[in-house]
Amino acid sequence: MLNTTLLTERLLLRVPRLEDAPNVQHYAGDYDIAVTTSNIPHPYPDGAAEMWIARVRLAVQEERDFTFAMTLKDDDRLIGVISIHPDRTHKRAEIGYWLGKPFWNQGITSEAAARVVRFGFEDLGLYRIQATYFVDNIASRRVMDKVGMTFEGVLRGYVHKWDVPRDLGMCSILRHEWDAQQRALAE
Repeated sequence: MLNTTLLTERLLLRVPRLEDAPNVQHYAGDYDIAVTTSNIPHPYPDGAAEMWIARVRLAVQEERDFTFAMTLKDDDRLIGVISIHPDRTHKRAEIGYWLGKPFWNQGITSEAAARVVRFGFEDLGLYRIQATYFVDNIASRRVMDKVGMTFEGVLRGYVHKWDVPRDLGMCSILRHEWDAQQRALAE
């Protein structure tokens, strides 16, 4: 069984719990959050957070997908979510994330993403980790840059968000690139 509690300097990343549902609905229900993701609805339906938590807990238990509640170490309340979705056949995964607006511009998502990338390489044995972002979501792209991902290109009209085709930017990092970054940081 993999360790599904991850620590960073400021954060505790843990599997979401049912008592996180009100915060999921509150933060993910914010239009400014929903508009930046391909899969969060707006308005956020009552009961959806509880169903989502049940699904992600089962996926973690079965080690299919790993979703973490972002919490500050000194306050165990969910403030955002970060996930890694492995494809073990190809030794790759995609990460995705959202963070409640009161916590934007504090480096929290970058800190969480760096830890989840480490989890992907060290614990899941992946070769490639990728992420996509709506091309107008510069903050999400900055997170990818901060964890050492390389921009690969734009997937034109790749998803429809609220019946509007949206372009996605694609970034990734390979295991040997991450290893080299870690060696450079240790020097």
